[in-house]
Amino acid sequence: MASHPLDNPAYDSLAHRHHPLARSAGEVLRYPSDIAPFLGVPRDGLDDPDPLAALAPEGDTVLVIGPHPVVPPGFVLEPQFTLVQMVCPAPLAETPGPEIVELGPERHEQLLELVALVYPHYFRPRAMAMGRYFGMFHGDQLVAIAGERMGPPGHREVSAICTHPEHLGRGHARRLTAYLCNRLLDEGLAPFLHVSPSNTRALGLYEAMGFQHRAGLRFTALRRA
Repeated sequence: MASHPLDNPAYDSLAHRHHPLARSAGEVLRYPSDIAPFLGVPRDGLDDPDPLAALAPEGDTVLVIGPHPVVPPGFVLEPQFTLVQMVCPAPLAETPGPEIVELGPERHEQLLELVALVYPHYFRPRAMAMGRYFGMFHGDQLVAIAGERMGPPGHREVSAICTHPEHLGRGHARRLTAYLCNRLLDEGLAPFLHVSPSNTRALGLYEAMGFQHRAGLRFTALRRA
């Protein structure tokens, strides 16, 4: 077993906070494909092809963070990169700006439109089932969001931090990130997030805000041929 919940964030989230959402087979857990593309195993080297086949239909692709199973026949492992995991150990400075509002079901379509434009790769139509989402508006237009994704014990992932291209450079991402992290800290949860190592702009922002690098996690796509 991984020694720390953040070493295996998808599995430990599905085994605890998101257990009601989890699909399971044997020792393998995954999110429904319309919520998130992540699958988790309890340890490296799990060698049991049947659960993977049961949870990933033909043509499906699941994403694995941290511990990986033995790749069974009929699956193709597509390496991605080493995911940078960062943690927020202390409250962050909040900057002034537009009002931040929690997004309810009535904002669902606007949320999907924004992420389709800015953050399309890992977001799914029912992602709001994983946690709260917060946003800022310019008039009636949703221009920036941040939300909660995985939830290993004692922790909460901040995710889908994105801003409409026409509203970049105004501090919206920083403001939303600080707001959500401080709220989580007040609730007794440790915020964390994941960043692609190629996203140097985001890495620099989070470092400047006070996030600390915790780990580099193996990140791959597992596709059933």
